Amino acid sequence: MTGGMIRVVTNAVPSADRVPSRLYHFSDDAHLERFVPHVPPSNPGHPPAVWAIDDEHAPLYWFPRMCPRISVWARTPEEQTVLTEQLGTEARRVCAAESHWLEGIRRGHLYRYVFDGARFHPWEQADGQYVTDQVVEPVAVERLDDLLGLHAAAEVELRITPRLGRLMDQITASGLPFSFVRIRDARR
Repeated sequence: MTGGMIRVVTNAVPSADRVPSRLYHFSDDAHLERFVPHVPPSNPGHPPAVWAIDDEHAPLYWFPRMCPRISVWARTPEEQTVLTEQLGTEARRVCAAESHWLEGIRRGHLYRYVFDGARFHPWEQADGQYVTDQVVEPVAVERLDDLLGLHAAAEVELRITPRLGRLMDQITASGLPFSFVRIRDARR
């Protein structure tokens, strides 16, 4: 999962013994049979890897692949207080995308590739992300058709805004954990 992602290192890096049993990769391609380690164009110094994400952080990938999007979340009651006060929400996670992407989100679908978590270890550069240097094959592939409904069912606040810039500034100033994806293509 690469391409213009800004990641925040947090203090809550899971230990290797707490890798979830199931991890995911999201794609608009229904025909991926194996995932081969690669060096991401956005991080050419990184060793070849296959990336996966856990359930808790998956909402960041419930968007069309090229859609710039951002997410901020709370892990503790103290962080929830900050999230509520600074972003005016009761949700534990907020995701946002630009309004010209709404139709693509509304009509889009994705494929969730399910991996055995035993092959992965935590990626220390981002909460909820895991890597492996091995070729992996999915144990299942599931089609996801209602991307808006996924956010609602997970109680994720989804914001659609003309520009991400101001919200990005609020999020980085908040001190909360966050992730920005495809931001090079966002409107500031």
